[in-house]
Amino acid sequence: MVLALFLFFVSTIVIVLAGTRLVKVCDELADRTGLGEAFMGAIFLGAITSLPGITASVTAALDGAASLALSNAYGGIAAQTLFIAIADIFYPKVNLEHAAASVENMLMGVIVVILVSLLIFAASIPGVSVWHIHPVSLLLPVAYVFLMRIVQQTRATPMWQARRTEDTHPDIPSKSNEHMSRSDLRKRWLKLSGMGLALVISGWLLTRSAEHLAEHWQLGHSLVGGLGIAVITSLPELVTAIAAVRLGSLTLAVGGILGGNAFDTLFAAMADIAYTKGSIYAFATSKETAIAALSLIMTGVLLVGLLHRQRRGPAGIGFESLGVILIYIIGMAVIFLRL
Repeated sequence: MVLALFLFFVSTIVIVLAGTRLVKVCDELADRTGLGEAFMGAIFLGAITSLPGITASVTAALDGAASLALSNAYGGIAAQTLFIAIADIFYPKVNLEHAAASVENMLMGVIVVILVSLLIFAASIPGVSVWHIHPVSLLLPVAYVFLMRIVQQTRATPMWQARRTEDTHPDIPSKSNEHMSRSDLRKRWLKLSGMGLALVISGWLLTRSAEHLAEHWQLGHSLVGGLGIAVITSLPELVTAIAAVRLGSLTLAVGGILGGNAFDTLFAAMADIAYTKGSIYAFATSKETAIAALSLIMTGVLLVGLLHRQRRGPAGIGFESLGVILIYIIGMAVIFLRL
């Protein structure tokens, strides 16, 4: 048990440290490649910071812990949406959703709603499977790639844009990063890969230690996955969001979390493929389904905030940030105390 606790804390520290370093590298690559903060955050930052979570879900599925795998996937989306509200606290100038408004970020929010809705649909008809894999698990990666392509096209030729105000913080590339040499560019990509590998290893160790601790303390897998592993494996998103806000890369902060949420829906698909006892959705409890529904509600409130663009709200943050915080706390309390 002592070894499990040690590995649990070491893995958490590695996840936090690697997540902190990711922001600067992604910001530099966004400027140098011309991809922009929103797209770089949605694809690369979002996917890399999600690696501990996807490793945790797949590891749990291989171990036969279906509930743990699903609750981690769904709980990660809810936790990361909460982290946008927390990042808003660290930007006192104006509401973060007002300053970081962009068509790409709003589109990413809609994509999260679509993909999470597919997961809930899969849980409603769990008996359907092809070689023990649910059709929705095969559809999710295809839908993800297709929708990310739309995000890229929207950035290249936007049909409409968020109205610029004096508080809007547009994504303007740094001149120094635009002239980065090829060797420096290669080093940035290698750094990105190295940090991604560190996150994968940490996610695997975290899951193994969490499973052992859950059995030792007789905790339910839904609780450990939905609130324990999901929050800890999502720490890179929190760390990178706060770091990005402090660096002034606001679009990257919001885009990284929304992109991570979209990528997190693939956790369930990967776990379903790794789970060989049938479709993993057949083992989803009411708690996992409720967490997924809670994630949809939180994302919807966030989208309202991105569209309404309130400059200042209660407690110095936007009404949507306050709403997301309250919804998460009350929702999780109801799920784990009443269901």
